[in-house]
Amino acid sequence: MSKLIVAVTGGIGSGKTAVSDRFSNLGVDVIDLDTASRAIVEPGSQALKEIICRFGDGMIGVDGRLDRKALRQLVFDKPAERRWLEKLTHPLINEWTLRQLHSVRSKYAMVVNPLLRARGGYVNRILVVDVPVEVQIKRTMERDMVARKEAQAIVNSQLDRTDRLALADDVIANEGSLIMLDPKVRTLHKRYVDIANA
Repeated sequence: MSKLIVAVTGGIGSGKTAVSDRFSNLGVDVIDLDTASRAIVEPGSQALKEIICRFGDGMIGVDGRLDRKALRQLVFDKPAERRWLEKLTHPLINEWTLRQLHSVRSKYAMVVNPLLRARGGYVNRILVVDVPVEVQIKRTMERDMVARKEAQAIVNSQLDRTDRLALADDVIANEGSLIMLDPKVRTLHKRYVDIANA
C-alpha cells in the first residue's frame, strides 16, 4: 500500500479517541480497530456463531448482539480462551481494516489500534498517546465506572508504558485538558502531510 499509514496507540484511558477525532476533524480518514472488532461479530456473522458455539448463549445480549463485557470478563483470566478468541478475530479484523484502507481518500490514513505491540505490517509510523499509569487508572475508573482493582488489572494486561513508548515515532502527551491537544495534533498533521507529499 503506497499511502502513508499512521497507527495511533496508547493504553486505556490515554485519550486515543480524543486525538483521532481531532485528526478526523482535519479531514484525515480514521479507521478504528474497535469499530472493526464490532463489525466482524455482527448478528449472523460466522465469528459470532463460533463464539456462541464455544462460550454459549450467555454471550448474547438482549439486543441479539455480542455482549462484549461478558466475553471480556470470561476470557480475561483464561489465557487459553483469550488466545482462541484472538486467533479467531485478529485475521478478520486485519481483513476488514485492509478493505477500509483501500478506500482512503485523504493524504494519509490513521488506524487506531489500542493493542499494537510491534512494528511492521501496513503501518509506516506509530503515534503513541501517552499518560502516566495513575492517570490511566483514574480515567478508566471514572469512564467505565469500575473499581480501582479492575482498572489496574486492565492496565496491567496491556503493553507496558515503557515498551509502548519504545515503539513510537511520535508521542502526544495527554495529561492536561482536551483543548491542549489541538496544537499538538495540528503540528503532527502538518508533518504527516509533508511526509505523504514527499
